[in-house]
Amino acid sequence: MISLRIAGGLLAVATLAGITGCTASAQHTHTETPPATTASKLPGETLTPLLQQALPNVKGRTFTSAIVDFPPAARAVPHRHGQAFVYGYVMEGTVRSQLDGKPVTTYHQGENWVEQPGAHHVLTENTSSTARAKLLVVFVSDTGDKLKVDDPRA
Repeated sequence: MISLRIAGGLLAVATLAGITGCTASAQHTHTETPPATTASKLPGETLTPLLQQALPNVKGRTFTSAIVDFPPAARAVPHRHGQAFVYGYVMEGTVRSQLDGKPVTTYHQGENWVEQPGAHHVLTENTSSTARAKLLVVFVSDTGDKLKVDDPRA
């Protein structure tokens, strides 16, 4: 397997929500404001690609899956996933996440969420300072599009 370092960004997840019917788990919790930390002092996450394949029945679209590993206290810089539909599933640990205009949400092992095309991911972080967090991320994107574009101005 190939491991790639993603400098300050979460490769959240692209999803087949329309196909799989996945929705965010009802067990997640909401908070009003994320803790005050600086991304520049925290470690980043590592992306390990699993599968990338053109969708045979949807011309011009590609399915990509990956594992995103967050070391303790890792935090991503704000980013977008272009026009990809993203699905995220917490395999291990706990992550805090926020999309622009939405409340901060904490997801625990076994919980999941989706991000609509064009969504602005303004917060993604491992809530633990001692344990790793791992996500399964799935993207359905236009073939050839970048799956993640950092937007540190947010």
